[in-house]
Amino acid sequence: MSGNDTPEVVIVGGGPAGSLLANYLGKRGIHTDIYESRSDPRTDEQSHGRSINLALSYRGLAAMSPVGLTDRVMKMCVPMRGRMIHSKDGHLAFQSYGVDNAQAINSISRGGLNAAILDAASKYSSVRLLFNHKCTDVHLAQGEVAFTNTRTNESTIARGRVVVGADGAFSVIRRAMQKLDRFDFSQTYLRHGYKELTIPADRGSGFAIEKNALHIWPRRSFMMIALPNFDGSFTCTLFWPFEGANSFAAIQSKKELSRFFTEQFPDALPLMPNLAQEFFENPTGSMVTVRCEPWHCFDRAVLFGDACHAVVPFYGQGMNAAFEDVLVFAELMDQWGRDWGKLFREYEQLRKPNTDALANLAIENFVEMRDRTGSRRFRLKKKSEKFLGRWLRGWYIPLYTMVSFTRTPYAEAVRRARRQDALVAAGAFVVAVLLVTLLTAILHNFLWHC
Repeated sequence: MSGNDTPEVVIVGGGPAGSLLANYLGKRGIHTDIYESRSDPRTDEQSHGRSINLALSYRGLAAMSPVGLTDRVMKMCVPMRGRMIHSKDGHLAFQSYGVDNAQAINSISRGGLNAAILDAASKYSSVRLLFNHKCTDVHLAQGEVAFTNTRTNESTIARGRVVVGADGAFSVIRRAMQKLDRFDFSQTYLRHGYKELTIPADRGSGFAIEKNALHIWPRRSFMMIALPNFDGSFTCTLFWPFEGANSFAAIQSKKELSRFFTEQFPDALPLMPNLAQEFFENPTGSMVTVRCEPWHCFDRAVLFGDACHAVVPFYGQGMNAAFEDVLVFAELMDQWGRDWGKLFREYEQLRKPNTDALANLAIENFVEMRDRTGSRRFRLKKKSEKFLGRWLRGWYIPLYTMVSFTRTPYAEAVRRARRQDALVAAGAFVVAVLLVTLLTAILHNFLWHC
């Protein structure tokens, strides 16, 4: 696309969601400019931003398939077939994710994934990528967005028929919408933060711990997880309260840090030679849930991904949900074409109830991962779900399976899981009553003959 062409769509935010949307628009020949505040991640490693690993599952893969990205992205993934639970005493317990070993979620570098999707978008002649452009002002009714080039300090006004806010949980586009009448917005922070640490690759065997698993060290009020990287290392994330006895604020020295890890994560400590340096140098991140409505205004501005529904990372669905936003929007375009106002309304109607349901699931799963995964009762529950899912295939589908391995809408998955659990509980009660009745009859018959 030549520099003089006026884009039909201006995308603010070149992260995974914005860049995937650019692929769909480019495939349709829609002139699109995508503006990103960071440098090009394909040439600047530091521009990758957050290094936190992402869990790519069925919804995300389904969204990449129509634009031919699935095979390329899968080559960058390490499949994780279940959770590996690490107890304090060193005991390991593996809990598979699916009803069979073929089902897995995939660990992938956020920066590497973003670079691959941007690279694919750049191949379309109708798509233009502009990096180092920070959004400074927005006039949504006119479809105008102001940017400042962070390298040259030059200002630019972008105009488009459609303005897309794909600029994350602290979206500038959403902030402009918040000034409009009857716009509802809420953000809720967890009292826990996160810090990224590393288990480097083992020089002898590659992966120092089980490769095809998401590792969890559950410790009730806090936990640590580790996701595998393609190079044999693991990206660890410590989820910890900001304040309190066991918290980020409580550790002020290398000695205190060493004592804490010796007590809580004894099997991980020998695998983390750079622990002290990373702990005291890496930033502590916060986790926020964002809800808002409407997601669009003036029939010319619309939000995607974290900009309208940021969730905490504990169901591994944040990116997958953002990608599914794009896929649902593209499916609606197949139906309605470029009737943008109609598209925006239908898109929000389909997606908002489901992303609200996901927000609740993600918070609930934090408690499950942190407090319950190490218990025998939890392991028995998961084994029961797996048994029912295998032997009652098609009728009973575990909630995690519906969320991670199907495109069942999140809200419907929750409703179905509740119905299933109620039916299973009722069935168990009936079986128990029948058994008691049978045993009573046998006992009565025995006593009668005595």
